[in-house]
Amino acid sequence: MGEKLGHEDVNPVDPHQPKRIATVISNAATSSSTGWPVGFWWSELTHTFHLFVERGYEIEVFSPNGGRCEADPMSDPRDESRWSAGDLISMGFIHTPEYARLVEETRPAREIELDRFDAIVVAGGQGPMFTFEQARDLHEKFVAFYEAGKVTAALCHGTALLRYAKLKDGTPLVRGKIFTGFSNMEEDDADAKTWEMGALPRGEHIMPWRIEDEVKKLGGIFTQGGLWRGYAVRDGNLITGQQQFSGREVGRLVVEALGG
Repeated sequence: MGEKLGHEDVNPVDPHQPKRIATVISNAATSSSTGWPVGFWWSELTHTFHLFVERGYEIEVFSPNGGRCEADPMSDPRDESRWSAGDLISMGFIHTPEYARLVEETRPAREIELDRFDAIVVAGGQGPMFTFEQARDLHEKFVAFYEAGKVTAALCHGTALLRYAKLKDGTPLVRGKIFTGFSNMEEDDADAKTWEMGALPRGEHIMPWRIEDEVKKLGGIFTQGGLWRGYAVRDGNLITGQQQFSGREVGRLVVEALGG
């Protein structure tokens, strides 16, 4: 997706050599915890995408297996729950045919070319918690970007990837690194909301494990910006975002790391 549709002159550093971003979203799956259909979260794709497009960047969309991807229903502004009804950026993306086609026709992660892209950005949603463990091509690509010194970013449940990403010497990529991701307090709040809605029996949990707990066990240093607050952190070339409200924050750190 190389054509810039916005008209704002943001004076990119070099318009003749635009930055290139490999964005990764989850393939569709069924939650082993709830039985619900799960996938990627719209705003975590679209809010970074929008910011990158306005900078004149080129973006390609991948998934672990390639092909058509599905979003978590409650992330869709058109969903009857109206959970994301105010997300006009995602609504605009969904109704722009050439953008929507990127989700219909994702390329498999094994085709991400390290030399072609300046950064990799992994979006979340519920899907990664059930699809990323087996996504070994994605593990390898994410680590390759990191070890090459390129910008390596993930947000929300996309940071589940940090549980599996290991450097060539077997060390967890996240060891000794400051990171963020979907926090325990947000998992608690999300569980409570589903219990109140009657969508899940009280005491049952949406997620089978928790990012904050499991990635900390690997030596990561967890930080967060507060309940449902947009927040992202950069440690060297690793950039992580807390949850679905953190797309803009992740995007800004990526732009900053790329030099504008």
